[in-house]
Amino acid sequence: MPKVLRIINRFNLGGPTYNAAYLSKYLAPEFETLLVGGEKEISEENSEFIVRNLDLDPLVISEMKRSINPKNDYIAYHKIKSIIKKFKPDIVHTHASKAGALGRYAALNQKVPVIVHTFHGHVFDAYFNNIQASFYKRIERNLAKKSSKIIAISEKQKFDLTVKYKICHKDKVEVIPLGFDLSRFRENMDEKRKDFRKKYNIDDDEIAIGIIGRIVPIKNHTMFLEAINILKKNTTKKIRAFIVGDGEDKVKIETKATELNIDFNTNIDIAQKATLTFTSWIKDADWVNAGMDIIALTSLNEGTPVSLIEAQASNKPIITTVVGGIEDVVIKNKTALLSESNNFNAFADNLLLLVENDILRKELSVEGWNFVKNKYHYSRLIDDMKHLYYSLLP
Repeated sequence: MPKVLRIINRFNLGGPTYNAAYLSKYLAPEFETLLVGGEKEISEENSEFIVRNLDLDPLVISEMKRSINPKNDYIAYHKIKSIIKKFKPDIVHTHASKAGALGRYAALNQKVPVIVHTFHGHVFDAYFNNIQASFYKRIERNLAKKSSKIIAISEKQKFDLTVKYKICHKDKVEVIPLGFDLSRFRENMDEKRKDFRKKYNIDDDEIAIGIIGRIVPIKNHTMFLEAINILKKNTTKKIRAFIVGDGEDKVKIETKATELNIDFNTNIDIAQKATLTFTSWIKDADWVNAGMDIIALTSLNEGTPVSLIEAQASNKPIITTVVGGIEDVVIKNKTALLSESNNFNAFADNLLLLVENDILRKELSVEGWNFVKNKYHYSRLIDDMKHLYYSLLP
C-alpha cells in the first residue's frame, strides 16, 4: 500500500482543510495517509473539527505558521524531515504556500520518490509588493522544477501559473478542482431558513445579503460596505447585511461602517436590529446560506472560493468580483453577476439590480445546484487524485 504524507498550512475554515481531510479519509484503503498541519492563526476559527469529524488524527506542527519567521520555519522544516524519516512516504503532497515550501524542501532532502503540490490560490496578486512577489515567484519556480506534479484547482489558475507568472510549463500542471460534501446544503432548507432568520430577527420582507469568510485585506470588505451604503440610499426594498467571519481587519471594517453611517450590531447584541450584523464565525455554513437571499464576495484574489460553491449548492444568487478562479466556479449571468475587483460602482450597481429585481434573483437561483453537485463533489476529487498518484508512482 503506497504511503502519502499530506501537509497543509493550517487547519482553518476553508477549502484546503476540507480537501486535505477528504483526501486523507477516502483515499483509504488504497493509500495510507498521514495528515500534518500547521497551527491556525489567532484570528481564525479553529477548524480541526473538520478532520476530527472524519475520525482523522492529524499531527500539528506549532511552528508552521502563516507568516515568515526564520526560526519557526527552520524548526518546522526539521520536524517535517523527521516525520518523513519515520513514516517513509512514497508521496509527499503539500497544500498551499508555506506547507508547499517547507514540505517540498524536506521531501527533496529525504529523496521522496513523488512530490506533489496543490496551489489553493497563489500569493502573486494583491498580497505583496512587486519585490516581494518576485521573490516568491523565484522560489515557486525553483520548487516546481523539482516537483513531480503541480496541481491547479481551476483552468484559470493553470493559466496564471503557466502563462501569466511562468511558474512552470503547462505539462507539469494537472487541473483537479476541489471537492466537498455538499449534501447538507440541500437538507431541511426551509427549517434552517426559518431558524436563521428568527435568530437574527430578519423579517420576511427583508432581503438578507451575506459575505462569508475571513475579515482580512485580501477579502476587501470595504467594497462590500461601500456597496451597502450606496444600496441603502437607492433601494426601495428593506435590506439586512451580514458579515460572517472574523479576522485582523474587523476593527478597521467596523470603523469604516461607522464612517459610512451604516448602523451595525454584533453577535453579542443581535436583539437590537441593525442594517449590518457582524456574526463572527459560524461553523454551519448550510444554516447561514439557507437564511440568506444573496451571497456576496468582494475579494482582490481567490483560488476556488468555497463560499460561492456552497451558495450555489443552496441555490442562492451571487454577486462577486471576478478574480482568480471565480469564472470557473460560477456561471456568468446564470448563477452570478460579476464585476471587476477595482470597480466599486459596477459592484454596487449589480447589487442594487439584484436587490430590486425579484425575478432576476429567482433566475440566478435555478442553476446553482445542478452546476456544482457533481463538479465539486468529493468523490470526483478522490477519483482524480487516485488516477494522478498511480500515474506518478514508480
